[in-house]
Amino acid sequence: MGSKIISGFAEIARQAMYQPQEELERIGKSSKSLFIGIPKETAFQEKRIALTPLSVALLVNNGHRVMIETGAGLAANFTDNDYSEQGALIVPGKKEIYKADIILKVAPPVKEDIELMKPCQIIFSALHSSTLREEDVKAMIEKKVTAIAFEYLRDDGNVLSVVRAMSEIVGATSILIAAEYLSNIFGGKGLMLGGVTGVPPTEIVIIGAGTVGEYATRTALGLGAGVKVFDSSLYRLRRLQNNIGSHVFTSVLQPIVLEKALRNCDVAIGALRAVEGRSPCVVTEEMVSKMKPNSVVIDVSIDQGGCFETSEVTNHKNPVFRKYDVIHYCVPNIASRVSRTATYALTNIFTPILIDIGELGGLNSLIWQKQGVRNAVYIYQGAITNKYLADRFGLTYKDLNLLAIANR
Repeated sequence: MGSKIISGFAEIARQAMYQPQEELERIGKSSKSLFIGIPKETAFQEKRIALTPLSVALLVNNGHRVMIETGAGLAANFTDNDYSEQGALIVPGKKEIYKADIILKVAPPVKEDIELMKPCQIIFSALHSSTLREEDVKAMIEKKVTAIAFEYLRDDGNVLSVVRAMSEIVGATSILIAAEYLSNIFGGKGLMLGGVTGVPPTEIVIIGAGTVGEYATRTALGLGAGVKVFDSSLYRLRRLQNNIGSHVFTSVLQPIVLEKALRNCDVAIGALRAVEGRSPCVVTEEMVSKMKPNSVVIDVSIDQGGCFETSEVTNHKNPVFRKYDVIHYCVPNIASRVSRTATYALTNIFTPILIDIGELGGLNSLIWQKQGVRNAVYIYQGAITNKYLADRFGLTYKDLNLLAIANR
């Protein structure tokens, strides 16, 4: 009897195998092949490029296409051959580049770039809201472009990743620039930045305790200089001291204390930033006039107007001028001075984002899942999603969260 029951169950099981089976839905990422274009930068003295050859290789190995304009990486010492060996397609003109679905560049798009854009294109670039023109914004809106600003990209720790990386570079580089202009070769007073046994160290005043100020302080201390840091925020001053791990003279911005420090210093670095608009001008012309002859002023905040009253914009070809016998270095784009290092820093940020776009099936999915990327979108399919820009140009603002939901 038992054997008959067992054989009956076996027959039922055999018959069940012939029945149509319900297929389980696959759960996973919907990958998408990206077509990325990198044009040669035409902005004045912009030498950076957004991707290195090895990053191109990583993207190509992930199934994406990368097209680069001839000579785009030369200013950062990357040849066309370096890129082509890693799988990039090298093309001679911008017109071909703008056939790509995603454009990746460092400087903001200008009129000539926007004219070449195709409808519904995606562009990653800097924004530089202070120099942005209304006609350029309207032209991108008309083409229903989706534009992402590097300055507003945030990482998983909610840190402005590109701003932080470039600030670290600028902070360290500003001290190396100061060392050059203190030397006899560049018309300085013939001082070594730092000190040797029996010789008092160089005195440096740093105005601003943000990322630029912190990395300038680290570099200066590493070279043996004496450093005094000023800021209006006790929180930033305390954070700087905790991060550096050594005792540094710090002070809030008291005009009398600041003037005394400037009178005795060899180098003064301005690194105050404003969230919007002009950086605060805290060093008056009278303070500069009392500084020692041949001392050096480096105004890192010059792209926001500068925090020295005597500052005037200079460039990499003619980087300095003298006023009250004080050497002023006021170049806005210091990171381009070390373009290869800056490119490595940029590619570490952009490559993972591009890979995520491909693995998640498109930019819309990434915007929905990553708040840090969503924060950087200022135009989404032709709609202004940055309230500051919308108010500034009198355009209609649309909430990106609602647009993203509607497009899911």
